[in-house]
Amino acid sequence: MWCEKCRSMVAHGINPAQKKQEEKLKQNDPTTVKAFAKRWLTDIVEKSNRDPRNITRVIEKDIIPIIGKLELEELTTAHIQVVLDRIKQRGSDHVALLTRNVLKRMLAYAISRGIIFNNPAAAIEARYIAQATSRDVALTAEEIGILLRGIYTSNMNRRHKLALHLLIICMVRKSELIEATWNEVNFNALEWRIPGERMKMDNPHIVPLSKQALAMFEELKFLAGDSPYVFPSRNDYRRPISKTTLNCAVRTLDLNVRDFVIHDFRRTASTLLHEQGYNSDWVEKCLAHKIGGVRGVYNRAEYLNQRREMLQSWADFVDAQIEEGRKVVIGKFGKAYEAK
Repeated sequence: MWCEKCRSMVAHGINPAQKKQEEKLKQNDPTTVKAFAKRWLTDIVEKSNRDPRNITRVIEKDIIPIIGKLELEELTTAHIQVVLDRIKQRGSDHVALLTRNVLKRMLAYAISRGIIFNNPAAAIEARYIAQATSRDVALTAEEIGILLRGIYTSNMNRRHKLALHLLIICMVRKSELIEATWNEVNFNALEWRIPGERMKMDNPHIVPLSKQALAMFEELKFLAGDSPYVFPSRNDYRRPISKTTLNCAVRTLDLNVRDFVIHDFRRTASTLLHEQGYNSDWVEKCLAHKIGGVRGVYNRAEYLNQRREMLQSWADFVDAQIEEGRKVVIGKFGKAYEAK
């Protein structure tokens, strides 16, 4: 029987010994979506990704509960579309796109293992999942509390927790923070002076530091060691962290807030400060925006004292949103925060 099968395979240009070995290897591979996803995480993702938590979360939360029991050979584009539609229904288009990409990569690995012969995720184009739209998101005070409580109680890197908090209370752009150097921070003057070459508008910018911000910078100074950067790279202390680091850190969180991006923190601060009646010029100066029109021509004031008072009030306001369920530690310069 085996001889006849061998002759048939040879007649069709197939090496019987190689075919037998391939089938033996295939038997060792898991064949359900759930089992193979775990195999892929172990064999590929955890070895090639610095921080695989985002991919792991997508698999465990969105993929396995819906299609985990299916055999890989049974998986169709329609099955995957069901997964993506459920994610989009909760308003997380970018997570749906990430999920498609995860499945596409995982199934490509299954093809390389000889388990399946086509990739049903590849048929779903990115433009049908998430489209670029103009953003107008300002988080509510309640959402700020939910966000920061989620950050501080997560297993996120401590420096990244402080970075996200500083982005909210200092109102700076992400690049301005992550590329900050220690020679810009004056602990005695309670100021952070960002040089013009690092600013979007090429003008130097002074950030008055609240007590909370100062306490965070003090801790970051200890964590940075000998690095000239406030947020040194884990692999090279002479360089700052990657521009994508904080975005990836935020995506690992499971928060009950609207879909947002880090840049929305600035819009959030501006919206809530205006609602509290603060002078628009003070707010715009904190955002390092160019003041237009005649007012912009004649207005060269830094409003340093006014902005210092406003940013302290803003940091206190943010505190009030996150106090519930938090352990607040009074440090040398003011409040510092720890997870439960």
